[in-house]
Amino acid sequence: MQRALDLARRGEGYVEPNPMVGCVIVRRGRIVGEGYHRRFGGPHAEVFALRKAGARARGATAYVTLEPCSHFGKTPPCVNALIAAGVKRVIAATRDPNPRVSGRGLKKLRAAGINVRVGLLEEAAQYLIAPFSKLIRRRTPYVILKWAQSLDGRLATSGGDSKWITGEASRAAAHAIRARVDAVLVGIETVLADDPDLTARHVRPRRLATRVVLDSRLRTPPTCQLVRGARRAPLLIVTSTSRVRDRAAIARLTRAGCEVVGVPIRRGRLDLRRVLAELGRRGMTNVMVEGGPAVLGAFLSAGLADEARVFVAPKLLGGEGPRGPMGAFAVPAVRRALSPRVERIEAIGDDLCYTLWFRGE
Repeated sequence: MQRALDLARRGEGYVEPNPMVGCVIVRRGRIVGEGYHRRFGGPHAEVFALRKAGARARGATAYVTLEPCSHFGKTPPCVNALIAAGVKRVIAATRDPNPRVSGRGLKKLRAAGINVRVGLLEEAAQYLIAPFSKLIRRRTPYVILKWAQSLDGRLATSGGDSKWITGEASRAAAHAIRARVDAVLVGIETVLADDPDLTARHVRPRRLATRVVLDSRLRTPPTCQLVRGARRAPLLIVTSTSRVRDRAAIARLTRAGCEVVGVPIRRGRLDLRRVLAELGRRGMTNVMVEGGPAVLGAFLSAGLADEARVFVAPKLLGGEGPRGPMGAFAVPAVRRALSPRVERIEAIGDDLCYTLWFRGE
């Protein structure tokens, strides 16, 4: 099953809004076929694995990271292919999270006389399909917070210098994440301070992410890199519903190729739930939030973070003042702290990257 999970990850950035899925066919203790879902609309993992196994699939065991589908969509049901191939046993890591179809594939396999087991490496499989699960259940994208910090938890020096805290390898890794998500989101303060481009550089993008700016007062400069590149890479500016009535400002931005949408203000800032609903309405599966402390803290305070990628450099910056990543987010006691699951810790050059999963906290 671990091999199937590893294979499934190869589809990241290509299969969305579908889930990443891997499948391994084993007969007499040997792998005879394997595959993964490669592209949205293309054959599923089971089909690729069965093709490689051929006649050797008869009497074999299929390890699949997600319950095989039982309905016709862009491709025929995978349960039909498994039954026709004569597979003897199917081990699924987890059930389909879609309540309309969950369990149907397993039921159909059992009805055909196939031995079925569910739950092997289940939590790892659920993490793998978490973006799909959220889109199915809530119709909003999976939120990945990303920041780089020093060993003492600071995003910049006391004077505001932040280039560069982490090394070149970590920055390349961050660009690789951009290349696999549907949207990259920042706040207006980041735009005004850094004039970022927010495209994926030095890697071949698997998808062209929409750049999203939270700008309640519509201060995005028409001369900034984001606006100048709006015809090359999509730019969505989210402002307050009251500012949408500023027709002159909207016209300047739309002429440059930007899209502007308004959402209500809630507790003094843009309603982040409405922002995510707008992104979900556009079919976005995942969004990486690269904002500063105010934006990162707002997502945490609202309970809207699903995952975090934290790059930590072996540097001590010291100093006083609010230079940490959490902004206004704070807990009153240690027992109330957020405790995400540590999914992975990677050494990237001299830095460490923590992948943290909030699991619906």
